[in-house]
Amino acid sequence: MHKINWTKAILAGIAGTVLFDIFGLISGSGWWDIPALLGEKTGLGLAYGVFGHYSNGILLAVLYSGIAPSLIGPNWLRPFIFMTGETIALVWFFMFPLLGAGVAGLNMGVDMAIGSMVRHWLFAIPLILIVNKDLFDNTAS
Repeated sequence: MHKINWTKAILAGIAGTVLFDIFGLISGSGWWDIPALLGEKTGLGLAYGVFGHYSNGILLAVLYSGIAPSLIGPNWLRPFIFMTGETIALVWFFMFPLLGAGVAGLNMGVDMAIGSMVRHWLFAIPLILIVNKDLFDNTAS
């Protein structure tokens, strides 16, 4: 029976969110652009936005940890499959339209769609290095 390693999932979620944020800074979106948006839209401020943003990252890593053994493909590819599906379903078709950016954020330009996918793929790296190492060390790829 598969059990989630909570410590590794939480660490991977935090590390993935940091990579996500670093790409935002490097790409010109700014440091903590998503937390600032969350804080603004909820009216609860930046501290709430940071908490919500990092909590979401942890939740995604925990969800991945739970379903990873059921995903298809080599171990290194599974996090990318998961994050691609999550980005399309929850960001491109839910969050962006909710924020008025249109499907995939295309109302704000194609860079929004590409940037959001790249950020989520970067989030997958700690899933490979931390979560998958724990899950698949003793199994074949």
